[in-house]
Amino acid sequence: MAQLIADRRDIDFVLYEQLDADKIKQHEKYSDLDKKSLDLIITEARNLALKELLPINAEADKTGLRFENNQVFVPESFHRPFKIMAEDGWGSVTEDPELGGQGLPTLIMQPIIEYLMGASGVCLGYVTMGHGTGKMIEVFGTEKQKELYLKNLYSAKWGGTMVLTEAEAGSDVGALTTTAKLNDDGTYSITGNKIFITYGEHDLTENIIHPVLARIEGAPAGTAGISIFIVPKIWVNEDGSLGEPNDVVCTGIEEKMGIHASATCSLAFGSKGQCRGYLLGEENKGMKVMFYMMNEARLNVGFQGFSAASLSYMYASNYAKERIQGRDLAEGANKNAKGVAIIKHPDVRRNLLTMKAYTDGMRSFIYYVADLFDKEDLATDPTEKDRLDKLIQLYTPIVKAYCTDKGFEMAVIGIQVYGGYGYTKEYPVEQIARDAKIGSIYEGTNGIQAMDLLGRKMGMDKGAVFLSFMGEVAKTVARAKGIPGLEAMAAKLEEACNRLGETAMHLGKTAASPQFKAAFAHSTHFLEAMGDVIMAWMLLWRAVVAAPKIEKQKKQQEKDYYEGQVKTAEFFIFNMIPVTLGKMDSINITNTAALEISDSCFGG
Repeated sequence: MAQLIADRRDIDFVLYEQLDADKIKQHEKYSDLDKKSLDLIITEARNLALKELLPINAEADKTGLRFENNQVFVPESFHRPFKIMAEDGWGSVTEDPELGGQGLPTLIMQPIIEYLMGASGVCLGYVTMGHGTGKMIEVFGTEKQKELYLKNLYSAKWGGTMVLTEAEAGSDVGALTTTAKLNDDGTYSITGNKIFITYGEHDLTENIIHPVLARIEGAPAGTAGISIFIVPKIWVNEDGSLGEPNDVVCTGIEEKMGIHASATCSLAFGSKGQCRGYLLGEENKGMKVMFYMMNEARLNVGFQGFSAASLSYMYASNYAKERIQGRDLAEGANKNAKGVAIIKHPDVRRNLLTMKAYTDGMRSFIYYVADLFDKEDLATDPTEKDRLDKLIQLYTPIVKAYCTDKGFEMAVIGIQVYGGYGYTKEYPVEQIARDAKIGSIYEGTNGIQAMDLLGRKMGMDKGAVFLSFMGEVAKTVARAKGIPGLEAMAAKLEEACNRLGETAMHLGKTAASPQFKAAFAHSTHFLEAMGDVIMAWMLLWRAVVAAPKIEKQKKQQEKDYYEGQVKTAEFFIFNMIPVTLGKMDSINITNTAALEISDSCFGG
């Protein structure tokens, strides 16, 4: 079985041929990062993934976690790669080296994460989870808080979490009951119970810093009265040394469908009345702080979905080339015909090209959004900076929801390619699918992402941000119309994009009317349709880059690669986009049966 993690040829295509990543050195901030340097960094990540992470992934899934005396013990095999990744700054590659990072562009972080996540996403998570915690403190914390926590979090010397969910509140964060009471020394006493806390307790770091949502006594009800607090597992003294254990107790871990080595914890704060924390940011502004971290987390979760699709596709295509079964359809009447590799069978080819199309499209989309982060960071014009920031906001729920839904779907198709073997633990695609499913659930379920897209993001700047997105698609369409062989694809994408605009306008009007619930009942389908259009855009963009290069290639393998880009776009645009147009027909009908049916008609 080949050891597969990421498609380096396709990564290089997206980085250097689609997004011109090597031009980053033109900016003073990254003047030392030429293509050779970038390639060396990506290769080093690949080597780390192959040597240290991939060999432990399946074993850690089987071993799982050990919970004893309120402590969580990760698989022993995690300790060495965790230490290597932490010491070498792989957990915060975009941060300043003085703070424990590598100072790289966000775009270059993507292939690094693709290799490390593809090899063992769960182990990587223990290293990277503290980055989001640190980023909140960097943006909203006091100078003292930054001094005490930032470097230790970015360097993964300390772990970090995100502590939102309570058993009775679930996704309704405003219903939380955890309380905070101001003490005379400026700390707050925290009391409450939280569930589903990823990496909430483990034995890889000497301390874990919990950002905890709680309501200060007397604060308003709902989300308007929520504050956020820095609550360390081990108290941090004023000089940065570790003090006594805080009153934070892990009361249990979840047994899950997948990600078995990821510690999903229940935490009790202040069960002995001795839990202390510091306010982060302003009183009653906790949701503002948490969403800063949450948006980063949602992009990372979308990457997990893409990674699952990529892994399953590579394993499935490799297996299909090796697995001999059945005669070629053209030899159906020849009883003496030899068996062929299953990749020769039309339906297997359809499955594989479906996986390739979504995987390629998601890679380009996610890398493109990462490039927007770099462009925003380097922009000097405030108007352009604002435009880029709002485009990122528009794309965030789609990266999170669309990529996790399609990632799981592609993982399931991967099992189908393997047939019965894919359903066994003998092959990796079974674990890939189990691990992928969580992506559509945590960091805000995908239904919530669809509501966010419709209710908040589509109306930004009175629709100007959405129009900016459509303008970017139009640029690619215009380029494609000028390239022989791409004209029909360009016309089909143009039709779909125009229909998406009309559908967005219809849903927006409905959402602002007394029938607003009907609009939100169709928000998931709208997010899916927009994601489909984005996939078609990304694939046509790839074809625009690849088509002129086909005849210039001397090596057949390279010629095949570029031809594959055009055929993949053709397959998606003429097979998937007609379905998308039908989906938009459904949205424009805006049927209300789901709202009108009686509760008693549902089973149970």
